Amino acid sequence: QVQLEESGGGSVQTGGSLRLSCSVSGDTYSAYCMTWFRQAPGKRREAIGSIDSDGRTSYAPSKKGRFTISQDVVKNTLYLQMERLKAEDTAMYYCAAGEKGVDDGICYPNYWGQGTQVTVSS
Repeated sequence: QVQLEESGGGSVQTGGSLRLSCSVSGDTYSAYCMTWFRQAPGKRREAIGSIDSDGRTSYAPSKKGRFTISQDVVKNTLYLQMERLKAEDTAMYYCAAGEKGVDDGICYPNYWGQGTQVTVSS
């Protein structure tokens, strides 16, 4: 059973930066593709982007430019670097481990962390 634990959330001012981490345990990290999601109050959960075991990343179109996903496979850790944060980035951020679709290459999540809260204020 894979366990995921996010960390690094907190309160930050508009325009600031934050790096979230997701520690993975219980299975081989490289067996999964990884995705960052977020969910703001009253809104649907949305994907930010994914990274596969080869380090290839893909992002939701609206998330390109300010969000960077990376990983350290030795440390079994996934990262989300966020820059120039805005109030609308306030949300609970989740990491998920999953499997890449053979036909479409999409990372389909199977395991989820508990989330870490990010609050952006002026």
